Amino acid sequence: MAHKAALIGGGVIGGGWAARFLLNGWDVAVFDPDPEAPRKVAEVLANARASLPQLSDGPMPGEGSLSFAARISDACTGADYVQESVGERLDLKHRVLAEIQSAAPGVPIGSSTSGFKPSQLQEGAADPSTILVTHPFNPVYLLPLIEVVPSPATAPEIVARVKDTLTTLGLFPLHVRKEIDAHIADRFLEAVWREALWLVKDGIATTEEIDEAIRMGFGLRWGQMGLFETYRIAGGEAGMRHFLEQFGPCLTWPWTKLMDVPEFNDELVELIAGQSDAQSGHHSIRDLERIRDQNLVGFLRALKDRDWGAGRVLNAWDTARREEAMPGAEPLEMVRLTVLPGWIDYNGHMTESRYLFASSETTDAFLRHIGAGLDYVAGGHSYYTAETHILHKGEAKVGDQITGRLQVLAADEKRLHVFVTLARGEDVVATLEQMLLHVDMGAGRTCPAAPEVLERLMPIATAHAALPRPDGAGRFVGQRKS
Repeated sequence: MAHKAALIGGGVIGGGWAARFLLNGWDVAVFDPDPEAPRKVAEVLANARASLPQLSDGPMPGEGSLSFAARISDACTGADYVQESVGERLDLKHRVLAEIQSAAPGVPIGSSTSGFKPSQLQEGAADPSTILVTHPFNPVYLLPLIEVVPSPATAPEIVARVKDTLTTLGLFPLHVRKEIDAHIADRFLEAVWREALWLVKDGIATTEEIDEAIRMGFGLRWGQMGLFETYRIAGGEAGMRHFLEQFGPCLTWPWTKLMDVPEFNDELVELIAGQSDAQSGHHSIRDLERIRDQNLVGFLRALKDRDWGAGRVLNAWDTARREEAMPGAEPLEMVRLTVLPGWIDYNGHMTESRYLFASSETTDAFLRHIGAGLDYVAGGHSYYTAETHILHKGEAKVGDQITGRLQVLAADEKRLHVFVTLARGEDVVATLEQMLLHVDMGAGRTCPAAPEVLERLMPIATAHAALPRPDGAGRFVGQRKS
């Protein structure tokens, strides 16, 4: 039975929530009095369909159904979860939350607010225990961070239930243990924003120069290590202590104006807006969103390859869904990949190295499934590829969705013989046959796989032994088609 999410507010954030739920198989009902809401949500959803699946190496669930309700009560009827994303006015939120609780008593209600604490939202509520802050970051359908902020009145079981729900959507719920204005992340952003306003106002930097300082430097470091880990490394071999000894005294120096806010007047608005127009006005907002999304996909996939930061969250999301959907005695669908522009050669087709990459992704996903993933490698053992034969049977182009399926041809304690099929829909574009050897990495020689790996591998090998031998298995280079 499909889960249902009710989304109250269909703007930029509400549309992102809709995409995140829909593409994870939830049915979604949206309430927004704006007559343009269906168009706006559809445009956000189109961007999400083009980008979110690129972060997953497994099959996405079937997309849920989207509907628009004429009343809050209609949207909330039968909902398992409600997300409120209306304007940042406390009186408005109080009215909306009251309507939600009247229509969906006992159902968890998350608020996207960045400006209000949960205790403020709960004032006058019929049931404060179901209300908490679940503050996302735009684009909601790509960035995993969600600040989950309860108050003492929020029921612990509601907090746990909401965190579980968000995790199944591929999100990272950061539990903010004490209420505070602007939660955690926006307090950093506000500090940086205030200093940026002064740098522009004082003529020290333009909007573009400030953005370049972030995206060319510390923004990339923060994206995969955060603040304290970055500074720990800056301290060299002596670590954070040395960093603090070096730079701690700087805290008393007049470097910033964080406690001194420039007057927010028309002159400052025109200065900032004019420079921003000169910097980015030649792109439409939708163009900028698509550029942003593709850059984030590339960055997040790099982190995913290294099982680091947000990439670790994405890998866990893939693993959980693969475990749920793993079939029995049939070739296993291990990955779904989108052909990216960087995968294309001068002929406009996917280059050979990327067929090998797609095959490796398929095999690696299978190794993770049988317990021979990165943690296993860290213990000193791994499967090494000894032989690969690739047969090109079609052509893949930019934007094509490629599915990688794996059949175990044979397996024993030390060897794993597999056949990988890369297909675009029903059309096979390539097959790859591989022999892998299990290796003791320290000794540099083959050895039996760990019992727990064999316990997962051998039943699959036995089930696949009953399958027809795939067309092309055992081919040699140059062999004519029969």
